[in-house]
Amino acid sequence: MITIRPICTDEIYAVKLVILTVAYNIFGFEGTLEDSIFHFEASGEFKDMDDVQTHYFDAGGTFLVALNGEQVIGSGALRKLDDRTAELKRMWLLEAYHGQGIGYRLIMQLFGFAREKGYIHIRLQTSPEQIRALGFYRKVGFYEIPCYNEDVSEISMEISLSE
Repeated sequence: MITIRPICTDEIYAVKLVILTVAYNIFGFEGTLEDSIFHFEASGEFKDMDDVQTHYFDAGGTFLVALNGEQVIGSGALRKLDDRTAELKRMWLLEAYHGQGIGYRLIMQLFGFAREKGYIHIRLQTSPEQIRALGFYRKVGFYEIPCYNEDVSEISMEISLSE
């Protein structure tokens, strides 16, 4: 049975593994998956996840996990950009679970949370290589916008929750 709920501290490592497993398949990092885990941990790429309470829950956001039984299979998070705008972060789902509506359920829960908090826009950034993710985001209503931060190599998107 698939469930979606807020992350527990003991699930953080499993979420990192989901993210890196999917990213490894998309980007084809050099070396093994384990090498990639070590590299991204050392680079600070996951510093927000090392304290989800502070970076998400205490800062006007949330961090959800999708579970198949007890196994973490996906994640999605929101963090506050300003009083009207949240940012979608850490939206990942193991490939074996694509096409089953799990990502849709996850993002709809995040949209509901955002509305309850009074956000009227959600923004995200993703890499051009993530073709499937880009298609998914467009399907649920995101549209491209000019870059909203310093990472101009990524595609910026937004959705208005008031429509």
